[in-house]
Amino acid sequence: MGILNYFKPVSVMTAEEVREFLKKRNPGEYNLVDVRQPAEYEKEHIPGSQLIPLGELRERINEIDPSKPTIAY
Repeated sequence: MGILNYFKPVSVMTAEEVREFLKKRNPGEYNLVDVRQPAEYEKEHIPGSQLIPLGELRERINEIDPSKPTIAY
């Protein structure tokens, strides 16, 4: 599976919509990916998020389960 398979057109969610989405689901039901830099992640991040900096995404794309919804921030 190529990286482009992960970036098909998707809907955009507001912060409130993301909060509601996360409240209604168990953490194992979705991918929550923080694409910022490690220093930003260490300073503050959403609990349960996985750090994959944007510059590393191509090499680490296999760490994201394509069968689950993915929220990236």
